[in-house]
Amino acid sequence: MKQVTKDMLIGEMLQVDIGIAPILMASGMHCIGCPSSQGESLEEAAAVHGMDVNELIVKINEYLALKEA
Repeated sequence: MKQVTKDMLIGEMLQVDIGIAPILMASGMHCIGCPSSQGESLEEAAAVHGMDVNELIVKINEYLALKEA
């Protein structure tokens, strides 16, 4: 089963499933396409945007689990 972690880079996460992009954007990360975000971990990006990284991980992993079901 595919899962993301807080240490994964945004670019790596989008390679796992491009459907993660709308989840990040809906959470307030509107710059996921910029080059610097591709080298940022989810934890780093969440900190910059004042978000709870654990909530994002739950949302993203729930999405991935539903796709595999």
